[in-house]
Amino acid sequence: MPTIFILFGFRFMFYANDHEPIHVHVIKGDAHAKFTIDPVELVHNDGMKQSEIKLVESIIEENQEVIAEHWNKFFNKTK
Repeated sequence: MPTIFILFGFRFMFYANDHEPIHVHVIKGDAHAKFTIDPVELVHNDGMKQSEIKLVESIIEENQEVIAEHWNKFFNKTK
């Protein structure tokens, strides 16, 4: 489970066997959510509060390129 970064207690990561489209899993405590990054959309939420979802969405928007770079590097993809 490669971790991209941890910010405000949220762990932004993906799984080694993940699939396209590029997306990110976000974990904090027992809560977990999944977001696509282009466009930034919530795919699944298991326990995150609406305020946390909004914060995570803004973090993803600010870091779309970083997330995509990590994804492409790990999965050996080119743009």
